[in-house]
Amino acid sequence: MNISKTPLEGCIILNPRVFNDERGYFFESFNAASFNQAVGYTVDFVQDNQSFSTKGVFRGLHLQKGENAQAKLVRVTQGKVLDVAVDLRTGSATYGQYYGVELSDENNTQFFIPRGFAHGFVVLSDTAVFQYKCDNYYNKQSEGGLHYADPDLAIDWKLPNDELLVSEKDAELPFLKDAPDFGF
Repeated sequence: MNISKTPLEGCIILNPRVFNDERGYFFESFNAASFNQAVGYTVDFVQDNQSFSTKGVFRGLHLQKGENAQAKLVRVTQGKVLDVAVDLRTGSATYGQYYGVELSDENNTQFFIPRGFAHGFVVLSDTAVFQYKCDNYYNKQSEGGLHYADPDLAIDWKLPNDELLVSEKDAELPFLKDAPDFGF
């Protein structure tokens, strides 16, 4: 597994070693010992989630607040998405900055997003299956997030905003300057 750091401390990119032959391919998608060594601490994933979406579907920028904060390891098993993390850790040198990476079934790239970040993605292919591991259980009362079109974040979603399919709930999320303290 090749590990790359991102400009946001704690967020890392993981690229597996893929073994191809005439029968297809094989790769190890997760190994707890190798993963924990790469991030520098033990992450105990307790919940796996999966979504299916069509081109232009936007999901995010979501987070779980306070004691219900979640770290996530995300990947795409079919299709292609632009995946984004926004640093919301109070006192962080990169507070309010984002990092985006394309995840696809062709590059098999995985993105680790530690606690203290908002997270979202947009589907760039006709369809996509998105999978993620979480280190804490979902809690409805701890939901939070940021507006996808926050002008201060200026995230390039690779599609025009009028082509994004955004839920009513996500369209009502606050801009960073108006957001409450998320407890990070």
